[in-house]
Amino acid sequence: MASARFGVTANYLVNADELQIKMAQGAKPGEGGQLPGHKVDDVIARIRHSIPGVGLISPPPHHDIYSIEDLAQLIYDLKNVNPKARISVKLVAEVGVGTIAAGVAKAHADVILISGHDGGTGASPLTSLQHSGVPWELGLAETQQVLVLNDLRGRVRLQTDGKLQTGRDVAVAALLGAEEFGFSTAPLVALGCIMMRKCHLNTCPVGIATQDPILRQKFAGQPEHAINFFFFIAEQLRALMAEMGFRRVDEMIGRVDLLEMRAAADHWKASGLDFSAILYDPPVPSRVARRSVQPQDHGLDQALDHQLIAQAQDALDHAAPIQLELPIRNVHRTVGAMLSGEVARRYGSTGLPQGTIRCSFTGSAGQSFGAFLAPGITLELEGDANDYVGKGLSGGRLIVRPPRRSTFAPEENVLVGNVVLYGATAGEAFFNGMAGERFAVRNSGATAVVEGLGSQLDRAAHAPDR
Repeated sequence: MASARFGVTANYLVNADELQIKMAQGAKPGEGGQLPGHKVDDVIARIRHSIPGVGLISPPPHHDIYSIEDLAQLIYDLKNVNPKARISVKLVAEVGVGTIAAGVAKAHADVILISGHDGGTGASPLTSLQHSGVPWELGLAETQQVLVLNDLRGRVRLQTDGKLQTGRDVAVAALLGAEEFGFSTAPLVALGCIMMRKCHLNTCPVGIATQDPILRQKFAGQPEHAINFFFFIAEQLRALMAEMGFRRVDEMIGRVDLLEMRAAADHWKASGLDFSAILYDPPVPSRVARRSVQPQDHGLDQALDHQLIAQAQDALDHAAPIQLELPIRNVHRTVGAMLSGEVARRYGSTGLPQGTIRCSFTGSAGQSFGAFLAPGITLELEGDANDYVGKGLSGGRLIVRPPRRSTFAPEENVLVGNVVLYGATAGEAFFNGMAGERFAVRNSGATAVVEGLGSQLDRAAHAPDR
């Protein structure tokens, strides 16, 4: 779930086991990723709802995520569409990442990934590889300490990556607090990568990082190569666990007391090294967990969609047209997303025939009204709506209009909030009123009608004094 949001549809989401929100990338924190245009072939363009030859850039995630609250809303959106998927948030190892991770845990992420600055297969600029981020050990140690001190560690799983190469790396990561470990470059090397650092040029000589059909024929990797590599990792880890007296990896999590600072080579530079902050073990009561022991409570049982799904069962099972009418309040967030997940799970990206499920609401809708709305669903709202209306619209239809008894001019008043239709890929949206800022950013296929953009309040604030 990079900030570009190209091709992130309801069907894409329901077919995932894990959904990762990339707040940053290890080798280049704060920078967006990019797929150069010459690598966007017909297949990638179709999957990502884009055009062949046009570059796909992920900007820094500042369009729909300005705060921890915004991140919490995106996590809630994704969990609604696919309640079975784990929601992971990727953070860069840097000074202060522990405080950020505490906020992410409170935002109900299932997994937090701390990504170190090392590693990477060559798509990052040289300046980013050499001058960004810190080692995963520093970020992981800080995150573990802050989460334990705030009694948040038991709610999330910690993962780390960034040039993990051996079973010893896994053992150190576990003792520092990680439960999961990410490998990328080393398995690629096992499959034949020769680290040419030309991933972005589409000229990979061993056929891995290329869409060129001639070069792809040169790929000689076999599944067994990666399997053997991980057997070696596991075997080395088992030997280290036996040496320390552990039967299970779970017993190792957060046991920093078993890490010691090794006397480095006899060199004057080593005399000033102080690892006490990394090896600090927070003194907390025994009831405070040092590893994940319980799942996050995402509050899905309170979603309005449970009523929609129950009443639309005939439409879901037999595609029979149905009309629903319900009141809505601003505490009802992400209305329509869970229903869309059910449609996508049954009917894929095709969805239901247009207008099969028609839901009419009256009142004020909360955030993400109609997020990832699937084909065949129409949501009609008489009232107003908050931010992120139609986020990731996936083929459904949204209609929002003021109350019938209202006396104000719709074209002069705000009806829906900011960041409407962010990352939409298909469908229609009709708003009889004005929308806030960043309307239809990253839209790659939806059709929208709106009376105007930007709030009157903003304009008044910048008007000269009268």
